[in-house]
Amino acid sequence: MGRVTSIASFGRNGLYDWVIQRISALVIAAYFVFLVYFIASNPDLTYEQWRGLFSHFCMQVFSTLALLMLMAHIWIGIWGVLTDYVTPRLMGPKANLIRYFLQFAVLTTVAVVTVIGLGIFWSL
Repeated sequence: MGRVTSIASFGRNGLYDWVIQRISALVIAAYFVFLVYFIASNPDLTYEQWRGLFSHFCMQVFSTLALLMLMAHIWIGIWGVLTDYVTPRLMGPKANLIRYFLQFAVLTTVAVVTVIGLGIFWSL
């Protein structure tokens, strides 16, 4: 068990993950509520209005924060699922290798989506 903790957790602990999940959920919810409000309050929304919203510095910062929080939320959630269910007890002797591969794939995807998202938010 010590090996799973030392290799797969990257030095994190459960309380840290729990706090990040709760904070990220609040930021994601606030972002979603704001976008729903904006769309509902602009029934004839045009591309120019939408572009104007996302070209505003405050919205770029809010979008960046929401993106980073979403990626943290995804990583912690998937990491938890993989470390709970992709174990030698449940999947056999190759479980650790499978879990490391899946964690690498998820982390790579999260990194790529983050870079692309930041490029989109800051290039308008």
